Amino acid sequence: MSDGEQAKPRRRRGRRRGRRAAGPPQPAANGGAAAAAAPEAAPPPSSSETSPPQRARQHKNAARLRTVHETSAGGLVIDGLDGPLEQQVAALIGRIDRRGRMLWSLPKGHIEQGETAEQTAIREVAEETGIEGKVLAALGSIDYWFVTEGRRVHKTVHHYLMRFAGGELSDEDVEVTEVAWVPLRELPKRLAYADERKLAEVAGELIRKLQADGPNALPPLPRSTPRRRPQTHSRTRRRGPARGTDESASGRSNGCGPGT
Repeated sequence: MSDGEQAKPRRRRGRRRGRRAAGPPQPAANGGAAAAAAPEAAPPPSSSETSPPQRARQHKNAARLRTVHETSAGGLVIDGLDGPLEQQVAALIGRIDRRGRMLWSLPKGHIEQGETAEQTAIREVAEETGIEGKVLAALGSIDYWFVTEGRRVHKTVHHYLMRFAGGELSDEDVEVTEVAWVPLRELPKRLAYADERKLAEVAGELIRKLQADGPNALPPLPRSTPRRRPQTHSRTRRRGPARGTDESASGRSNGCGPGT
């Protein structure tokens, strides 16, 4: 710049402040630059671009499990009911789980077509322990959920207090690892599942009633009708705890093992 020239002041550009009108943008008069400047709407993400949680939800919705209901029955067989409590023993079965642990529980099994719950309890006790039992009173029912073989199973198990009526303990049943007479006072620490330990407490109360006031003091048995239809039989007990079946997949919270 020469000495005779005068510097022109620079015009300071400021931002145009204003409020954009509501509604879709209006096309420019020349149909060119303004239209090109408008951002295009992003296309919906492809399946390869979805996040892992989204894909997991899609997979879960696409493969919903069929829900089935199963019913079983079993019993707590006591020998020595006419003697002192400290001499009474109960028949338990033991099975090895997938971790190699021996889990002790009450004998039980599926109610077959034409059977009542009491008949099933007597039959299952005989099959799994080799002994005979006579039903005296109901102890209560346990229900839980587990997943196996592509199905979500809701299982209900009815339990009964039973008097030893004969026979000898035997572990010939292929689904049983061991059988044993266990002192009644040891059931709280021998039974593997919390809900069966609660049933043992109920059994203790009923036994005290029986000894104090006789058989008429026991509550009457609930009505049980023969099963009219066959039911599906999950095979989880042959594999250990049901929770093919992962323990974390089960909705069971009461602590009882799968059994049958």
